[in-house]
Amino acid sequence: MANINVKLVRSLAGCTKTQIAVAESLGLTRVGKVSVQPDNAATAGKVKKISHLVEVTKA
Repeated sequence: MANINVKLVRSLAGCTKTQIAVAESLGLTRVGKVSVQPDNAATAGKVKKISHLVEVTKA
């Protein structure tokens, strides 16, 4: 199965609790951190919730 790289490019300051929880579930705790995630529907949904904060590339 393919993987994707998810990078947090904007700060979580001022975000809602749910957006912060989604970022932490992806392993993104600070700006610049990169996490490798499986390319599936669950990950796509999480990325969509915080799409304005992250940058996604194919791994």
